[in-house]
Amino acid sequence: MNSRNGLFLIIGALLVVVVGMGVYIYREQSKPSGVDISIGEKGISLEEK
Repeated sequence: MNSRNGLFLIIGALLVVVVGMGVYIYREQSKPSGVDISIGEKGISLEEK
């Protein structure tokens, strides 16, 4: 029984890693690209996204 529990633990950990990487990749690819221009008290700020 102990080896079966260890196998389930390894499969669960791999599943968590795969789902986490999928979410990370999805968020990175869905970021908008371009330039952000803001005007504040310190002047004009340009930030590349």
